[in-house]
Order: sequence, then structure tokens, then C-alpha cells
Amino acid sequence: MLRTPKRPRFAALALVLAGSIPLSACMTATPYQPATGSGSARAGYSDQQIEGNRFRVSFAGNSLTARETVERYLLYRAAELTLQQGFDYFVLSDRDTEKKTDIVSTPSAWGSGPWGYWSPSWRFYRGPRWGWRSWDPFYDDPFWRDRDWDYRTVTQYEAMAEVVMGKGPKPNDNVRAFDAHEVVARLGPSIQMPAPK
Repeated sequence: MLRTPKRPRFAALALVLAGSIPLSACMTATPYQPATGSGSARAGYSDQQIEGNRFRVSFAGNSLTARETVERYLLYRAAELTLQQGFDYFVLSDRDTEKKTDIVSTPSAWGSGPWGYWSPSWRFYRGPRWGWRSWDPFYDDPFWRDRDWDYRTVTQYEAMAEVVMGKGPKPNDNVRAFDAHEVVARLGPSIQMPAPK
């Protein structure tokens, strides 16, 4: 009895794995950079001037950026912006960190055979009430929900603060006051800058 080689299946698997390598390379924590994207895809720092010495600063991370990192980058941005504006210290007059959690569903690359997302389509009879239906791997039909869809929880953090800047030594009686020079010096080594292009 002759066996046929399974090259098409191995070729399909190789294509899926090769396609996942560039995607996995892009999936890293948000580096310290100006904000890019919009809505839930926005990541990085942004700031808006409210008064001459008052700014609203925020840092949003992607799903791989820890809350601690988001808050540290916010503090670093506040210190960096303070120095850029010609001030010496800053006071965090208001500070908050928001947590956003979503459940994301995607078609399973493995649930539909060696073709991945480009799987064959089928029609099935749901009974006299519903008649014939087509199965589409990109449509979340409850009939197929447990078989061909992957669900995962995605959590993102965004830290925001109002920053009031001042010149001279920081006020020692205010625990929300930070010396911008010292913050930049101490946090600088732990800040991950974007990779050069």
C-alpha cells in the first residue's frame, strides 16, 4: 500500500508559522514615544498645555505594557516636559490610572484545518424554521462558537495627570512635588526607547 506524502499540510503549517514570526516581532510592550494610533489602539505619551505652567500629561500602553511601566513613563514624561519648558520641579495636582479590559474573538487558525483562515465553506440544514445556512469562518455563529473561535482577554492601562510646574527648589512640605532633574536622572536608565528604524 502506497502512502501519499503530506506535503500540502506541512506547507500550510510552514506558511502559518512563517506569517506569525513578523507579527510576534511587532508584539512588544509600548516603548517611551509620542502617542501613535487612535482610540484603543493609541499608545505612547501625549500632553496638552492648560495654562502657562500647567499641563495635562498621559501615557497609554498596549496590552503587553504593565501598569507599573505606564505609571513610570507618565512620571518620566512629566519630568522631561518640565525641563523642556524651563522649569525645575513639578507637582502632580491630579493623577489617575485607568484599566481597560476587552474580550477579543478571532477565528482559530487551527480549528478549520490546514488552510488556516482560508478554509473551505459548508452549508448545513438548521431545520424548517431556519432552513439552510452557510458556515463562514469569519462569522461568529453560535453553532460553531466553541469550535472555531479563540477568545482572549486584553487589558490596557492609561495613566493621566495634571502637572503644575515651578522654578527653583521643590517645596519640601508637598509630597506631590518632584524635582524634575532628579526624576530624569533616576528613571532614565529604566526607560525603553523605541528601536531604531
